[in-house]
Amino acid sequence: MPIAKIHILEGRSREQKQELIQEVTGAINRSLGANPEKIKVLLIEIPKDNWATAGVTKSEEDNRASLS
Repeated sequence: MPIAKIHILEGRSREQKQELIQEVTGAINRSLGANPEKIKVLLIEIPKDNWATAGVTKSEEDNRASLS
């Protein structure tokens, strides 16, 4: 039973997440030959205040970009 665990930023639509889940399931099925009914995909949505690069959170980065 393959399990794919994917961390993404919050804010994506239900449709985008569903498409990601379907694509990942298909990739695992094709590459490993695993039964799609046994493939688990876990999406972990991270709040923008908890995601940072170079000491700057994504929410702060977005705020700076909107001021430019």
